[in-house]
Amino acid sequence: MWNAPPPTDTEWLPALDMPDAGPQNRLTVLVRLLLAIPQIIVVWVLSVIGFFVAVIGWVVALVTAELPEFAVRYLGGYVGYDTRVNAYLQLTLDAYPPFRFDAPDYPVRIELRPGPLNRLAVLFRLILAIPAAIVQSVLYSGWWTVALISWIVVLVLGRMPDPLFEATAAILRYRMRFQAYLLMLTSAYPKRLFGDELDKTVPRSSATRPLLLSSGGRVLLVVFIVIGAVSYLVSSFTTDATWDDDYDASVTRQLDLLDRPAPLGGAAR
Repeated sequence: MWNAPPPTDTEWLPALDMPDAGPQNRLTVLVRLLLAIPQIIVVWVLSVIGFFVAVIGWVVALVTAELPEFAVRYLGGYVGYDTRVNAYLQLTLDAYPPFRFDAPDYPVRIELRPGPLNRLAVLFRLILAIPAAIVQSVLYSGWWTVALISWIVVLVLGRMPDPLFEATAAILRYRMRFQAYLLMLTSAYPKRLFGDELDKTVPRSSATRPLLLSSGGRVLLVVFIVIGAVSYLVSSFTTDATWDDDYDASVTRQLDLLDRPAPLGGAAR
């Protein structure tokens, strides 16, 4: 059982607890995506419900400066569930996530401390979250672009190498913090992508709390960011080019129709 670090007077960020990278069953690694399909479907259904809960919670938070308890329970459970599924899908551990919100015995856990919210920040939450959303999108685009290589490495070694684990854990934690901020479960903006500073006065409670990245982990994280940014730009350029081609083709068809001679019947009339 992990012992949570004592609270401090500074801004508190949502925490992620994960075990060290350990051995994994190569068979489950081989079919990991197939095994995760039921969980992906559940996460999608929960996210649809979560959208409506978040909208109601947003309206209430504008009035009371605090997220209502039912929204805290549901949205907090959803963020925890989503984090567990992504940790499993991204090959950080072998334990299959349970189909329930509350999973205190599962090795991947989060800690949220919802509290008072700034009404102005709640009002403009979507706009304020855009920079963090872009960062998260770039991170995941980079990770999934080279996911096949990561999968082969874990399949061959039977475990995730420490640098890859650290970089993946940093991405998972940033995603969790982004979701918590977007859903008003915290007023703390997502930060510390490249890990935490070593504080010898605070005991380490898990492999990711505090999250200490080695030089290899930092390099891999930078690689994911660069690949993600390039992939994002290429995708945007391709989409724009496709739209332009479709538009040009549509204009050409319209001009061809105008250039065609009128039917004889129409001319006689």
